Amino acid sequence: MSSSPSCHSGKDLMRSAAASSGKSDVLEQYAKDYPVGPHDQPQSMCPAFGSLRVGLRMRRTATILSGSACCVYGLTFTSHFYGAKRSVGYVPFNSETLVTGKLFEDIREAVHALCKPEQYDAVVVINLCVPTASGVPLKLLPREIDGVRVIGIDVPGFGVPTHAEAKDVLAGAMLGYARREALEGPVQAPRGGRAKKPTVTLLGEVFPVDPVTIGRMLEPMELSAGPVVPTREWRELYAALDCAAVGALHPFYTASVRELEAAGRKVVGSAPVGYEGTAAWLEAIGEACGIARVKVEAAKNAVLPGLLGALAQKPIKARITLSGYEGSELLVARLLVESGATVPYVGTACPRTVWSEPDRQWLEARGVKVQYRASLEQDLAAFREHSPDLVIGTTPVVQVAKEAGTPGLYFTNLISARPLMGPAGAGSLAQVINASLANRPRFDAMRAFFEGVGTGAAAGVWEQPPKDRPEFRAQYAATLARAKKAEEAVGT
Repeated sequence: MSSSPSCHSGKDLMRSAAASSGKSDVLEQYAKDYPVGPHDQPQSMCPAFGSLRVGLRMRRTATILSGSACCVYGLTFTSHFYGAKRSVGYVPFNSETLVTGKLFEDIREAVHALCKPEQYDAVVVINLCVPTASGVPLKLLPREIDGVRVIGIDVPGFGVPTHAEAKDVLAGAMLGYARREALEGPVQAPRGGRAKKPTVTLLGEVFPVDPVTIGRMLEPMELSAGPVVPTREWRELYAALDCAAVGALHPFYTASVRELEAAGRKVVGSAPVGYEGTAAWLEAIGEACGIARVKVEAAKNAVLPGLLGALAQKPIKARITLSGYEGSELLVARLLVESGATVPYVGTACPRTVWSEPDRQWLEARGVKVQYRASLEQDLAAFREHSPDLVIGTTPVVQVAKEAGTPGLYFTNLISARPLMGPAGAGSLAQVINASLANRPRFDAMRAFFEGVGTGAAAGVWEQPPKDRPEFRAQYAATLARAKKAEEAVGT
C-alpha cells in the first residue's frame, strides 16, 4: 500500500492514490455504474451513509466502518438520527497503521472477533475515503468465518456520487454473494416459506404499505409482490433472486440489476403511480412474466377506476417545482401531474438510466424539464425562473423558498416517507400538498410582520440601523494579505 493522502487532499488526488493502490477496477466499475455529470457530484450527505443504512436495517447483520474518526462520527450520528438501534463497529487507525498495512490486520482481527454465528448472518466492512485511497484490501478478508458471511466494500465519496447509489453498492454485493450461494447448493427459505405464486421483486426503499398495494394489483395476474431490495434479512436475498420479474421502482440500482439479470430475471422500469403509470407498469409486468392478456386487463380493471376516483376527489391546483436525492423524484412528479398540478421542473441527484426512461419520456411529453444529477444551483434557478406556488426539495432549497415566502416541503421526510402507489398514494400526496398550499397566507402574514427588520448582520430591531463600513473590511483584508505574504516568505 502507498502512503496515504489525508481527508482534505481533494477528490482528484484521492482518486489517483486509490488507482495507484490497486483500486482501479473498483473505481472503473463505479464510473460505469454511477456516471457523473453534467457536474462532478451532487451536493448531498456522505454517500457511505447509504451502505451503512442498508446494513443497519438488516436483521443479524453487523457493520464495521473503516475511515477517519470524523467521518465515522458523522455517519454514526446520522444513522442513529434515522432510527438505527444498534452499534456500529469502528477500527481506528493512524498514519503508521494505515501505510504499513497494520490497519488491514486490525480489521481482520475485528471481523474474526465479531463473526459469531449465534448472533450474525453477515458482517459488512465499509472502507471510507482514506482507506480506499490507501488501498486497504478488503477483498483479502475471508469469505466467511464460522458460517458468518464477510462482505467488504469500498464506498468513497470520490467514487460513489450519492448515498442513494451507495445503497446499491451493498445491496448488489449481497445479491452477488447470495446468488453464488444458491448456485453452490440449497439455501435458506424465507421465514414464511416460498411464495405459492410467482413473485415480482421490488427494487428500492419504498413506504411499507406500497409493496402491499402492489401485491393487491398483481393478484388478478396470479402474481405476488416479492421481497423489497435492499432486504431486511439475509434469507430474503434468495427469495429476491427467485422471482418471475423485477420491478425497478427506483431506477439507480445498477449493481443489483446486474446480479438479478445474471440470475436470468427480467427487469421492468418505472412504477405503478397514477392512472397512466399504473396501467403501463401492469402491462410491462404482464409482458415480462408471460401473463395472458385477459388477466392483465383484469388487473387493470381492478385498480384503475379507483385511481381515477382518488385523483378526481383530491385534485392539486398549483405550480410546483420538485427536486431530491432519493431516486423517486420522477415518480412523484408523474403523480403530481396526474393530480392536476403544473410541474415545470423536476431535478434528481441520481443519474439517467434505462429504467427511468418511461418516466422521463412521459414527463417531457407534458412539458416537464427533467434534470438528472441536479445541483443545488440548478434547483434554485428553477425556483427563481418558475415562481412556483410550492417547492418540494432538499433542505437548502426549501429554506430559500420559505425565506421568499413560498411554502416548501422537504422531499425526504414529507414526500418520500408516504405511500405513492395506488389510490392511497394519490390521496396521501394530495393531502400533504394541499395542506402546505393552504399555508401561503401565513407566510404572507409573517413576511409583512417582519418586513424592514433587516437581513444578515443587520437583522433585528435597532435604535440606529447598523451601517456597513467597507473601509474596515478592506483594511482587515490588507492585514491578512500581509500576514500571508510574510508566512510564505518564512516558508521559503
